[in-house]
Amino acid sequence: MLHTMRPRWGLLRGRCMGSLRRLYHGDKVATVGSRPDSNSPAYQFAGYQLYGKEEVPAGGLITGIGRISGIECLIVANDATVKGGTYYPITVKKHLRAQEIAMQNHLPCVYLDETIRIPLHDKWESIVKAATGEQVSAEDLGGADLHCRKSGVTDHYAVDDNHALHLARKTVRSLNYKKNLDVTVEKPEDPLFPADELYGIVGDNLKKNFDVREVIARVVDGSKFDEFKALYGDTLVTGFARIFGYPVGIIGNNGVLFSESAKKGTHFIQLCCQRNIPLLFLQNITGFMVGREYEAGGIAKDGAKMVTAVACASVPKITVIIGGSYGAGNYGMCGRAYSPRFLYMWPNARISVMGGEQAATVLATIAKDQKAREGKSFSEEEEAALKDPIIKRFEEEGNPYYSSARLWDDGIIDPADTRLVLGLSLSAALNAPTQKTQFGVFRM
Repeated sequence: MLHTMRPRWGLLRGRCMGSLRRLYHGDKVATVGSRPDSNSPAYQFAGYQLYGKEEVPAGGLITGIGRISGIECLIVANDATVKGGTYYPITVKKHLRAQEIAMQNHLPCVYLDETIRIPLHDKWESIVKAATGEQVSAEDLGGADLHCRKSGVTDHYAVDDNHALHLARKTVRSLNYKKNLDVTVEKPEDPLFPADELYGIVGDNLKKNFDVREVIARVVDGSKFDEFKALYGDTLVTGFARIFGYPVGIIGNNGVLFSESAKKGTHFIQLCCQRNIPLLFLQNITGFMVGREYEAGGIAKDGAKMVTAVACASVPKITVIIGGSYGAGNYGMCGRAYSPRFLYMWPNARISVMGGEQAATVLATIAKDQKAREGKSFSEEEEAALKDPIIKRFEEEGNPYYSSARLWDDGIIDPADTRLVLGLSLSAALNAPTQKTQFGVFRM
């Protein structure tokens, strides 16, 4: 599964030897060279192959959540090794997403600013001279002495980088910030099964079925899963568990969604909202069932119930795409449009309106029918010529690297790190008080 991820990591490392060098770990700043913390899904692939031959590793911006003086903070650091810290469109988008995460989860922000913002080839002192005729140095124009002693723009004078980081930690310590949890937290337990087994359970072939309970057993505390309605709507697995001591309601796919599955999911989401329990969605979904029998049975309104419940739920929602994410199934399983606090993808994941082969078959059928109406034949060679580029494009644009490069997700994670990433995400999400959920009208 990781064979798609490791070459890309190597590519990023080679192009950005100074990247991601400042990461908070507890109360210390660690110098980690070119490789980011393997457990941090902080948009490493932002900007990947986005600007043709012009490389912008990690979007030129380092973001992540770290603990400073015991307080979880959202950290944003410019990477001066990437075009001098210049802001590209993807840099702005990544910066805004980081601020959105901080706002949603009530996290203080710490900025390590080292950027020229926009690519200016002239120095600022030259610009001042051209505008006013005044001859000034960079230090006179915007140095620490000027802003600490005269203008009062800055609050502290740092003698070097380490001193500046020390002052930042002291400032965070003085925030008088207290985390008030709305949930009970128990002592964490390791799963009974090793996380490395996830590679063999899921694999690269999305057509291969697997039981999502096997994934859950390698993520939750003690592999304990209190399943809800186990014998009803069995293509959707729902139940309660804990991850690093935090309670969570899990919704995972075991096939296509039927009416029974959708109603079961709706009921479970309502229970979690009533109990203030965060929701975890494990996506591997082809969509809702189609066909005359299922339309007559009300799949449209039952699916709408589940989508309504997901949209209205105000408890923290976290989504991990562990397989396919296609069509309206993405909506029912809390895709990006339904505001999960965090959305992660595994390297094997695929996301699109439908699979490439299905899309190619639909378009080939339309073309074949059109030829038939015109009294013309549609050869196998013509069909292949139509379908092959469609399948290729869906494969390219449906893979997680294409998605992550555009920040359609919050990072690609190693499946073996899923438990740790979810624990960190739950801890961060629970900084914000949970708002009361108010559901709209359910289609009956």
